[in-house]
Amino acid sequence: EPAFNQMQVQHNIDLGFADGLKALMRQDPDIIMVGEIRDLETAEMAIQAALTGHLVLSTLHTNDAPSSISRLLELGVAPYLIRATLLGVMAQRLVRTLCTSCKTETVIDANDWAELTSPWKTKQPEKACKPVGCLECRNTGYRGRAGVYEVMPLSEQMKANIHDQTNIMDLRKIAIKEGMQSLRLSGAHKVASGQTTIDEVLRVTPASLSR
Repeated sequence: EPAFNQMQVQHNIDLGFADGLKALMRQDPDIIMVGEIRDLETAEMAIQAALTGHLVLSTLHTNDAPSSISRLLELGVAPYLIRATLLGVMAQRLVRTLCTSCKTETVIDANDWAELTSPWKTKQPEKACKPVGCLECRNTGYRGRAGVYEVMPLSEQMKANIHDQTNIMDLRKIAIKEGMQSLRLSGAHKVASGQTTIDEVLRVTPASLSR
């Protein structure tokens, strides 16, 4: 029968991510979720698990998907191990969603849309929505959150550009050429569907992430 086991990190008894991962490995799991990779020891244990046939899911603190490569390199992970084990990276930001009880239609300014979607040439929607405010959303105009995503699978060309002197901008250009959509472009789709606003997407995705 499928089973799900969880172990809590407890630093007061020296049970960190790496120690927990060692213990979980002894149970021969098919899938391992590591809450966060924050040091070389944890990264090496996660990579060892991946090398032995386990699907390993984890999180890193980075600005965007390509930056996860530089983060692993900064931790001390050898480039060949990254090439051998990393399948893909997904960056996520949360945007506030418009309150469905009070949002109203509006016309988007062409310059604002261009700033959001640059450097892509994306058709501007005829209408979008803006916040109003009501009792349901406590007069904020927003209620709930939704994710905007940047998904970067590691192709053979991407792997060939992972080395000790890796340039993250080069990786980003390759990823975009291969079809990766930026966080801002993901947000633009939610603006066009009336789920959120341009200001909200710009707030959570710095300009450096749009290129």
